[in-house]
Amino acid sequence: MSSLSFISSLENILYFQAGLGILDNMFLLVVYIFIILGNKYKSIDLISCQLTFVHMMTFLAGENFWLADILESLRVENDFKCKATFYTKRVMRGLSICITCLLSVFQAVTICPSTSLLAKFKHKLKKYMISTLFYIWSFNLSVSSNLIFYVGAYTNVNETKQLKVTKSCSLFPMNYFIKGLILTVTTSRDVFLVAVMLTTSAYMVILLCRHQRQCKQLHSISHLRVSPEKRATQTILLLVVFFVVMYWVDFIISVTSDMLWMYDTVIRIVQKFVVNAYPTIAPFVQISSDRRIVNVVKKLQS
Repeated sequence: MSSLSFISSLENILYFQAGLGILDNMFLLVVYIFIILGNKYKSIDLISCQLTFVHMMTFLAGENFWLADILESLRVENDFKCKATFYTKRVMRGLSICITCLLSVFQAVTICPSTSLLAKFKHKLKKYMISTLFYIWSFNLSVSSNLIFYVGAYTNVNETKQLKVTKSCSLFPMNYFIKGLILTVTTSRDVFLVAVMLTTSAYMVILLCRHQRQCKQLHSISHLRVSPEKRATQTILLLVVFFVVMYWVDFIISVTSDMLWMYDTVIRIVQKFVVNAYPTIAPFVQISSDRRIVNVVKKLQS
């Protein structure tokens, strides 16, 4: 198989993944909207709805998809198109890790026993949920604004000083101080949030194991039933673990590419596949674990 046909095959897989990701996130978003409008939603539904929207926008802002096509149809210059698509994708990436972390923290606080130190945050977390989401959006919209200045249309002028990342877009060199500052802020944010997710995940695993032992002492194993809280906790644990694994694979690829100032086509496709893996799989995990979604679908069919 030639290199061109191999790349073409990888791109077809990437398009299939993106199409699947758009469909399942769009379906889940519609379901969450029905649940929220029905006034029977939980606070965690607001977080999940936001996460689903972010994942859908991650795909729609991808190269050769919705956002790029709209800008192309409007005959917008490539420079603005590159800035808009790259900025949107970077913001969505930041929102994905922040909201996933919030989801993990919220569930850990929800299932904590009344004697725990986290118990006093239960009411506060629900009360300030909207404010928390607003600050998360504001922070990510501002911290990614540097791309407006350092991303643009690819040109042949001073070609060696540009890092070509798509057929028509490239990253331009930036001051070492600014580059170091941005890298420090984003890396610190990501490392901190991943650490929080791992900590809350470990805490939830401990609580689940403790609850499991207590149930075995009171009942026979055959009569044990999985409670909605336990099912939701297991779902979030699965999402967090999968996100962390995909995040570090993406982080290693990104750092290696930046350090070597290299952006090979195959590496770019593989990185996109890794980045899109979490938003593609997450909706299926959420749908399979939430019985309310099945009930909403039945109501829509009737």
